[in-house]
Amino acid sequence: MERVGAVFEKIVAGSLRRSPAGEAPLLAWSIASGPAVSARTKALNFADGLLRVEVPDHGWRTELQALAPQYLAVINRYVAESVRRIEFVIADNAVGENARVNRT
Repeated sequence: MERVGAVFEKIVAGSLRRSPAGEAPLLAWSIASGPAVSARTKALNFADGLLRVEVPDHGWRTELQALAPQYLAVINRYVAESVRRIEFVIADNAVGENARVNRT
């Protein structure tokens, strides 16, 4: 079974590395965060090493901020473009200049 996992990881990584510029980190968010977190969050955009992710509320932002280093490690294992930071944006504030953010 371990061998199947390694093959699957190679396929996923290869596909993400062939994605158009800027899209791979957005797609990799779902893989890195898993189905439960992915269902409640949304990767908004990626530019200059910064991945912005929409979260439902302050509690989610706090929890995910603590896990950000692990998410970065997983995402960077799959993508060609380096993600240096994840910015968690609360859903109500995701659009607009006054968005409250927490950065890694």
